[in-house]
Amino acid sequence: MRAKLLRGVLLLLALLASGPALAQITVLDQAQDAPPPQEAAAPPPPCGTQPLSIARMSWPSAELLAEIHARILRREFGCETRVTPGDLAATGSSMGSTGQPAVAPEMWVTRIADVWNAGIEAQMLRPAAPTYVEAQLEGWFMPDYVALGHPELVGAAGIAAAAPSLNGGTRVRFISCPADWACALINRNLVRALGLSGMLEVVEPANRFEMDTLIAEAVSRKEPILFYYWQPNAVLAQFNFVALDMGPYDEEAAKCLARLACATPVASAFPSETVVVALAEWVFTDIPAIAAYFQRSSLPLREMNALLAQLNEPGATVEDVAERFVVERKDIWGTWLSSIAP
Repeated sequence: MRAKLLRGVLLLLALLASGPALAQITVLDQAQDAPPPQEAAAPPPPCGTQPLSIARMSWPSAELLAEIHARILRREFGCETRVTPGDLAATGSSMGSTGQPAVAPEMWVTRIADVWNAGIEAQMLRPAAPTYVEAQLEGWFMPDYVALGHPELVGAAGIAAAAPSLNGGTRVRFISCPADWACALINRNLVRALGLSGMLEVVEPANRFEMDTLIAEAVSRKEPILFYYWQPNAVLAQFNFVALDMGPYDEEAAKCLARLACATPVASAFPSETVVVALAEWVFTDIPAIAAYFQRSSLPLREMNALLAQLNEPGATVEDVAERFVVERKDIWGTWLSSIAP
């Protein structure tokens, strides 16, 4: 009897001694099976996960814009950018059907209206902002010394009153564009509409090179000339020129000015151009920070004129001029960044 009681006591002590060990093992097993703490998910990159393709069209201003935007997006947003060659029709068609390239910084919409409208209707592309702050890209100009000497001459409508004093009573030379260009016909009809036929000597150069040469030679002689030109263009930055106010735009009058048989021409400003930064639709939906950047990226024409003048300097390249702009002109492109960008 005493032996049985002793064995029972020993068994109870053994069970009590094993309890804490079992509890400890259980706790350790639970700790080992618990999932690791979750880390906060990293925000998606502002440019997405694929290279951002930017169309570099074949004319200088579009080349410069492509390289400028590529550099800013790499520097400020950490984007991987890819500059690809393009032209208006092919780029517009590709963006409207495949969404690539993602960006076309200088899309002249009215020149590819059918292609552009098809892309808009398919909801594959849309404009982010005007490429340039100003929409009026053609007009008549005068050298700054003419403007300073004749402060009353601010618009084309005032030429008739100012003309007798501009060149000592001699007809003032008006340098138009080559005769086979559409602007030559418009300028002839504008001269008639403004009553300037007997006051201006209209000169139609043989080509673009002669046009620029005539303007440069006249400016070097301080000749009181007037001339037609368009923007963006280096010529307007290489010399100091002032645009003449061409008055309001009248669609019907402008149509007549562009016709050879315009019996009674009426003055009108040149039509404005629709030139936009075009984005593939997915840029707006997938990487809105980049879309917001481009929505603020309109550039003043005078700045592009200055860039084109730099590009005409000996040895200059598109890449060098673009890099110089990014390094030196954050006063301009800094306004394109959002408030959260560095």
